[in-house]
Amino acid sequence: MRTLIFRTVAPYLTSLMLVFSVFVLLRGHNAPGGGFIGGLIAASAFAIYGIACGVSPVRRALRLHPTTIAGIGLLLGSVAGLISLFDGVPFMTGLWIYPHFFGVEVPLATVMLFDFGVYLVVTGTITAIALVLEEREGE
Repeated sequence: MRTLIFRTVAPYLTSLMLVFSVFVLLRGHNAPGGGFIGGLIAASAFAIYGIACGVSPVRRALRLHPTTIAGIGLLLGSVAGLISLFDGVPFMTGLWIYPHFFGVEVPLATVMLFDFGVYLVVTGTITAIALVLEEREGE
């Protein structure tokens, strides 16, 4: 289904979906959402772009192989859990720091690092599956 209208709209829809996926990722700490749902939305965006324009443009847009993205996410999630061990608390205990950026106190947590890792794992894994399926259908 590579109609002219779909190919024209897909890049804009993909951009909008990626921005929304980051919104859902960041919103997940205070309301429903988070890394898993945000990752699914991002992977859906890449799948739509792949259906409209082909697999090669998606791979160029990602710059990294999807499994590499998933591996980086797994590393971030693991690091988020290990940080708590170095502080002498149980594994995966949430820790907070409060740095100041431009005079504003910004609370940062290991929970956010874990959520970002989940986001990358889900995005990378589902995108890899979608791209393989799209390549096989194109044969």
